[in-house]
Amino acid sequence: MAFDIPERLATPRLQLRPLTIHDLDADYDAVMSSIEHLRETMPFGPSHDWPNSALSRDQNLIDLGWHQKEFQNRTSFAYTVTAPDDSQCLGCLYIYPSGKKDHDAEILMWVRSSEAGTGLDDHLFTAVQEWIRDQWPFTAPAYPGRTLSWQEWDRLPPCAE
Repeated sequence: MAFDIPERLATPRLQLRPLTIHDLDADYDAVMSSIEHLRETMPFGPSHDWPNSALSRDQNLIDLGWHQKEFQNRTSFAYTVTAPDDSQCLGCLYIYPSGKKDHDAEILMWVRSSEAGTGLDDHLFTAVQEWIRDQWPFTAPAYPGRTLSWQEWDRLPPCAE
């Protein structure tokens, strides 16, 4: 499917832009300062072991390079969530093709632990839902862990090959 990939989303509380290797320091700080929070909130599901304290800066650089290349290849889309002035990484957003029947995208996101309890996670989720609806071509996006539980997501049938 050919479509224009939205480059940015801006609200009074945050902005989203493509995640690149140039975000290494800010992203690594957000991840490493939020390990316990991310393990508790499970943005990738209960069976996922990311992040852990053994994640090195070099490993994070490799991850960012992978995300950047996937974005360039249009196979998935990772965005850094930053403060409006781009001064701090507040989290990340990931848009993947869905492997589940009846869904055309799997959308995951997280905010750093320092933003827990500030309402930023809810703000991000609401803004992303509107952005996906208004700017992306998806007709049946899924937000596992948010609009349906991880257990419900895991029980959905896979896409036909």
